[in-house]
Amino acid sequence: MPSVVFLRAVNVGGANRCQPALIAKQLAKFGVVNIGAVGTFVVREDLSESALRAAIAKKLPFKCEIMICPARDIIELTAKDPFSEQPSDPNMTRFVNVLAKRLPSPPPLPLCLPSGDDWLLKIIAIREKFILGLYRRQMKAISYLGKIEKLLGIPATTRNWNTIQKVAKILARD
Repeated sequence: MPSVVFLRAVNVGGANRCQPALIAKQLAKFGVVNIGAVGTFVVREDLSESALRAAIAKKLPFKCEIMICPARDIIELTAKDPFSEQPSDPNMTRFVNVLAKRLPSPPPLPLCLPSGDDWLLKIIAIREKFILGLYRRQMKAISYLGKIEKLLGIPATTRNWNTIQKVAKILARD
């Protein structure tokens, strides 16, 4: 079964620098496709999660969280637009947090930070290991992305919804 790999905190602010395109090239025997510069990969070959994790970790010059999802989870997530009932505004970004593991007890939703009507970040859904939400394009909103991880107590990495849709399109072609 194909997989999707998400690296946490890669190429952010000059820290944890790596070349995802080079990693994909080095792991070409596994059918690895690089999606952008932040450490998102589609892996076409059927590998165990532990073998895949080890192969990617060997290529990184630093330690980082490696989140691995079966391709079908991404396909299911994108099959129906979870943002269809949310406001569409050029000043809002739709995002997905990929968790290292499922939440044992999800919080009540929507979860708005800092507060209800005045939110900068809003979590609208939790599906398996995915947190779906919106944030306003304001500098302070970015700080709330890090607070999600602290609130939930599970490592997470954030991707734009457009990136998740791009991954799904690649998987649909296979």
